[in-house]
Amino acid sequence: MGWGIASIAAMNQSKLFSLTRWRLAGWYASVMGIILTLSSLGFYEAVSHAHRMTLDRELVAVAGTLHDSIEPIPNQPRHLEHLAQQLSSNICLPQTQCLTQTATSIPGASSKGAHVLGAIHQGDYYLRLLNLSGQIVVMSGLQPEELPLTSGEERWQTIADGAGRRYHQISLTLHTEDNRHWGYMQVGRSLNDIDQYLAAVRLTLLLGLPVVLLLVGGSSWWLAGLAMQPIHRSYQQMQQFTADAAHELRTPLAATQATVESALRTSCWSEKEGLDVLRTIERQNNRLAQLVKDLLLLSRTEQQVLSGRYQPCCLNDIVSDLVEELATLAIPAQVKLTAKVQVQKPLYVLGDEEQLYRLVSNLIANAIQYTPGGGQVTVNLAHNDHHASIQVQDTGIGIAPAEQHRIFDRFYRVNSDRSRQTGGAGLGLPIARMIAQAHHSDIQVQSQPGQGSTFIVRLPLYERSQASIV
Repeated sequence: MGWGIASIAAMNQSKLFSLTRWRLAGWYASVMGIILTLSSLGFYEAVSHAHRMTLDRELVAVAGTLHDSIEPIPNQPRHLEHLAQQLSSNICLPQTQCLTQTATSIPGASSKGAHVLGAIHQGDYYLRLLNLSGQIVVMSGLQPEELPLTSGEERWQTIADGAGRRYHQISLTLHTEDNRHWGYMQVGRSLNDIDQYLAAVRLTLLLGLPVVLLLVGGSSWWLAGLAMQPIHRSYQQMQQFTADAAHELRTPLAATQATVESALRTSCWSEKEGLDVLRTIERQNNRLAQLVKDLLLLSRTEQQVLSGRYQPCCLNDIVSDLVEELATLAIPAQVKLTAKVQVQKPLYVLGDEEQLYRLVSNLIANAIQYTPGGGQVTVNLAHNDHHASIQVQDTGIGIAPAEQHRIFDRFYRVNSDRSRQTGGAGLGLPIARMIAQAHHSDIQVQSQPGQGSTFIVRLPLYERSQASIV
């Protein structure tokens, strides 16, 4: 966690990465803002539509029940009082007092009609009967002030009274018993409660959306920082790699240049002096060639472009061959190199044989390089839990715990002076680790300063019963 915070802080110091982070955060916040805004509008429209549909169904049910109760009547109504008594209580006639009979006291009033009319009298509904001239002949229920009178020919209408309160109404035609059209019935409902609810929803969205957008903006900045961290690490590694590679290349080039300049300043030299100059140039050239080869191998291994196809490789042969070959390196260093094969049968792994040779070779060469004269390097080969284990153990100078996580960095050396004397460029262990990771493994280190080190590689065993070679 601390490393991540330090990485973000370092990234903020870089103008390029800071600008890129701002752009990423801005684009992410903008896209999320548009999505959230559209989602809020869609949510509001869905809620509003659901209430409108519920209200329409409610009005259709109420108006249908009332319509069935009123129609058909024998003739066009001449006595409005008689019609009022047929409908319900609290019926108002134009220019007269409102009647107060109850539906249950009216002979022939249905219980269903009485129930619906009772709902009308709760204060949210109103009922108006219009003649063909558009004049009100009967009205009941809610009596809004200055509610405009509209034509009954239009089925659905939304109107507002003098105070701006909205009402939604449905209009149905009325017929006599002989199917003559004599007027219209309008049933409406106040939208005050629905408008208040939708206003609360709008207020919540208007106040909540900016808060959410602020949170999205902060999250975008944080996520952009997380997304930029791998790129920033790669950029830092590339910078470090470039600087280290330039430093490593400069040393042999400078030595070669100095040798050539010294030779050019000498007017005449003996054959021995000429051979010494050529040997020096050859040695530095070999060092350059090896360094370039290692760098190319690192690049190819990182891209997982290993030479050849994976095939069964015998670890017994690899260990024994390398112990024999690297004896030429151990003997001049006065280091005893031995192998301990703790298996009775050959161990096979699926991999690139050339790269596996390089992996074990780098570990052994590194152990020899950091083991003083008179020390010992032992290569152990064993197996357990379907894995083969290669351990390279030395009695060398050891590695401090603080440095153990850095030994796999490119060009890093525990003892720079000793490495330069032996020609090491600090790429052996990074190459070994990349090869191990390409073979689904890793390298573990166990070391104490002055007590030697042990490098352990565990590779999955190849079973003969497995599928064909990949």
